[in-house]
Amino acid sequence: MDFPFWWKDSYGYHLDRKGELFYWVHHQLTVRFDAERLSNYLDPVDELHWEKPIEEGFAPHTIYKYGGEFPARPDHIDFEDVDGVARVRDMIHMESRIRDAIAHGYIEADDGTHIDIMNDHGIDKLGDIIESSLYSPNIHYYGQLHNLAHIMLGRQGDPHGKYDLPPGVMEHFETATRDPSFFRLHKYMDNIFKEHKDSLPPYTREDLEFPGIQVQDFGVQGELKTFFEGYEFDLRNAVDSAEGIDEVELKAHVHRLNHQDFSFVADINNNNGKPVLATLRIFLCPRRDSNGVVFEFDEGRWGCIEMDKFWKKLSPGKNHLVRKSSDSSVTVPDVPHFQTLIDAANSGSFDFSEYQRACGIPNRMLLPKGKKDGMEFALSLAVTDGSHDAAHDNPDSDEHGGSHALCGEHGEPYPDKRPMGYPLDRRMPDRRVFEGTPNFFMKIVKIFHDENHH
Repeated sequence: MDFPFWWKDSYGYHLDRKGELFYWVHHQLTVRFDAERLSNYLDPVDELHWEKPIEEGFAPHTIYKYGGEFPARPDHIDFEDVDGVARVRDMIHMESRIRDAIAHGYIEADDGTHIDIMNDHGIDKLGDIIESSLYSPNIHYYGQLHNLAHIMLGRQGDPHGKYDLPPGVMEHFETATRDPSFFRLHKYMDNIFKEHKDSLPPYTREDLEFPGIQVQDFGVQGELKTFFEGYEFDLRNAVDSAEGIDEVELKAHVHRLNHQDFSFVADINNNNGKPVLATLRIFLCPRRDSNGVVFEFDEGRWGCIEMDKFWKKLSPGKNHLVRKSSDSSVTVPDVPHFQTLIDAANSGSFDFSEYQRACGIPNRMLLPKGKKDGMEFALSLAVTDGSHDAAHDNPDSDEHGGSHALCGEHGEPYPDKRPMGYPLDRRMPDRRVFEGTPNFFMKIVKIFHDENHH
């Protein structure tokens, strides 16, 4: 396939739907953070504004191996121009140009042509200009809103370089989420994407139906229960070694969130008289705000967490499906301990097959924390036509399993042709369209948090 000149990259192939993946990964991080805040009786995070103060300061208490401490940021400061990076007004102009593109329904490429974004693929082009990457069709006009915003926020402790401080935590992928303003920044980005998604026409019943398929029941097997567990990190590879000095064991003990194993269970009727390929899309949506008020349907669907997405051949008649939480396509297992890797290298007996994919949410964080007395969520299942959705042959095989939902597949087309977040990605002014579609099912569940787990 021939791609336009701005889609080429230095590795000789196109990273499929890179801009849309940028949107989707950060959207999911943001809604998961909001769900955790609701679990702790807090409001969803507010977005940042270039012309309003940054309320939350941040002290990383972290140092570079070489080069000093990560800089801190005081409370309640106004954004300042950062020398050699960007001015605040530059950021406002970039945002304005992007919002103009959304309002017009097209992006202007640097050769003067118009790229239509009023379709399923528009979000991908929009992600390219917001991030931005080398895939941006007009980086000189639309700028680098996201990338420069990270640097702007990371250097507000020393915006003019007076103290020659090293880069802030916001300037590294590995440390950016330590700063609580990361989520305020990405709520700001997410709301720009939402403005585009809300400009698209809502899905009709015909867009959503899968003829002949009816979900009879859907739920979970096992209790949705979270807890904090003690865990030891092996830190021996974080310190220098030297000849003649014995190695010492160095570990850090932390408390981290985990959950009991559970399974999704679905009963689906296939009335087509022949086997059909189905895509099963599972979402978990907070049901109430921090004051206990039930979200309106259209407001609540934007806060939905993608729990899993997979393909399955449905036989004619009744189908009973069980899907383990540990098999979710949005999660990855814990990384093995450093000592485990050393032992494996010495013995050659360790099976690394389940660790081949490292991009995704840790499996232990699949569920939000919930509450001691239970926190209500709307659990939904959408069964859609896999023959239309799938970008690969035999998508229900193990070959296209794993954590593809947030990362895609290296060097391959993204496995699902539908927009990421489908069918909850567009506004739904009439919830009856969703509720009256037989291949969709929704029920209310509760997530409990065990405060006494040891």
